[in-house]
Amino acid sequence: MSQSISTTSKRLTFEEFLAYDDGTDRRYELVDGELVEMPTESDENNRIARGLFLELAKLVPLALIAYKDTEVEVSGRRATCRIPDLLVHTEESAAALSGASRSIVMRDMPPPALIVEIVSPGSTNRSRDYRYKRTEYAARGIAEYWIVDPQERRITVCQWVDGQYEDKVFAGETRIESTVIPTFELTAEQIFAFAQN
Repeated sequence: MSQSISTTSKRLTFEEFLAYDDGTDRRYELVDGELVEMPTESDENNRIARGLFLELAKLVPLALIAYKDTEVEVSGRRATCRIPDLLVHTEESAAALSGASRSIVMRDMPPPALIVEIVSPGSTNRSRDYRYKRTEYAARGIAEYWIVDPQERRITVCQWVDGQYEDKVFAGETRIESTVIPTFELTAEQIFAFAQN
């Protein structure tokens, strides 16, 4: 996601975040208790996300895929909630959201199987996706976390192994290897080509 904008100085609890409504259609993440407005994405990142969504929809039931519309409560120094670019549910995490008034995977619910974040330019974004979200998603026990980096033209697949993430980096014509979606056949270059289509 692109650079976020802090909107409050008061630290919110998770319950206050759930109840927050400023009367607009703005989207917010909660980062260590701080309400952070999520700005619009770059066209390149949006095209990559849409292309990945369409490819995942060929391999996974559509009901298990979330496109920029499902929040995930994670651990932080204070209350933290992220909005990934793409998310693939497990049957259990999808069932836990059935009938919910808000699409948010709480910490007491089963975690999703896969989260995809597309890195926007800027050191803050890179640190957030490579460092902070990696730690948060690992602590949440999410089986795979993909960091799609258009600037570096590489995809880092963090796989949950024995209680921690092990990283594999894919670039060029190397096919992405996923334990969550073993039939995934695209290469890193094919994924980055979505930005041109």
